[in-house]
Amino acid sequence: MSARTLPLLFLNLGGEMLYILDQRLRAQSIPGEKARKVMNDIITTMFNKKFMEELFKPQELYSKKALRTVYDRLAHASIMRLNQASMDKLYDLMTMAFKYQVLLCPRPKDILLVTFNHLDAIKDFIQDSPTILNQVDETFRQLIDMYSCLSAGEFQLIRQTLLIFFQDMHIRVSIFLKDKVQNSNGRFVLPISGPVPWGTEVPGLIRMFNCNGDEVERVEFTSGGNYVIPQREGSFDLYGDRVLKLGTNMYSASRPVETHMSGASKSLTSHTKENAAPNPLAKEELNFLARLMGGLEIKKPSGTEAGFRLNLFTTDEEEEHAALTRPEELSYKVINIQATRDQERNRELAQIMGEFEVTDQPRQSTSKGDDLLAMMDEL
Repeated sequence: MSARTLPLLFLNLGGEMLYILDQRLRAQSIPGEKARKVMNDIITTMFNKKFMEELFKPQELYSKKALRTVYDRLAHASIMRLNQASMDKLYDLMTMAFKYQVLLCPRPKDILLVTFNHLDAIKDFIQDSPTILNQVDETFRQLIDMYSCLSAGEFQLIRQTLLIFFQDMHIRVSIFLKDKVQNSNGRFVLPISGPVPWGTEVPGLIRMFNCNGDEVERVEFTSGGNYVIPQREGSFDLYGDRVLKLGTNMYSASRPVETHMSGASKSLTSHTKENAAPNPLAKEELNFLARLMGGLEIKKPSGTEAGFRLNLFTTDEEEEHAALTRPEELSYKVINIQATRDQERNRELAQIMGEFEVTDQPRQSTSKGDDLLAMMDEL
């Protein structure tokens, strides 16, 4: 497993999250100023300097539930709120979109170009906020410093680590189904034609060499696909043409997106039900969350700011139905952290534990907008 995978996973999933939220904010006609504030607040939190320092430290990936906790926190870094079902759908869309991009990468190194496409788009969201732009550019530089010197083999290890992380996730997405790039069981259909990886040749020729390294024979064969050589390599610089389109916004055409549980996903309880067996990395995972959450300096909205609920479904009824029918093993609820000893040993973890603690307090408002994720009740 590669210890340098986490920043790429987090930034690409975060980029997909912002694409989806931007599309839904437009679809629900949220006023422009309020929508911009939501995006700015989330991006500012996401690229917080202390948070990025923790993210870029070499470390192994932990469970989907641990990472999901971070995205729950990020999605609620502003005045916007999501119900459990909408947060589940948001996470499903994020993960399936990035899984597809990882599968389609012509070469493992191109995962970095996918990341740069996401960061380029994030910069477009905040082009009127120079301070936040500087934060994103600093992350760009960190990525260049960390990954530009890696070998092809190291990028292959990163790609394999990502695919292992996604291997049991087969959520059907309407856009993918309509474009016929996903089967009804939630598995992706990979193309057998198109551009070959940069630096390689179109298949169809076998060269044979003698013991002296001299070419002695050529044999041509039918490859079975329509391949082309890319005109140029994508830019790995701070600014430039990435060439690769993976990681760009697939929601820009304002296409409706739905997710569905496939039969294959429903039957994978032994893989996805993480609470069924003790996790040997539980303590490390708690420490990981403590350090990472410690960098998320989320400010509570002021009393004058009116919050609002964002629904990722067409209607409230669809959202309620999704919450009732989603298999229990596929729901990512609040991580139940029971670590009294850790509280005594680690003040920072104790602080995070306090933030996660949920208490039943009466609500002054009965608005559906107050129906937050359980873990967000006290933020």
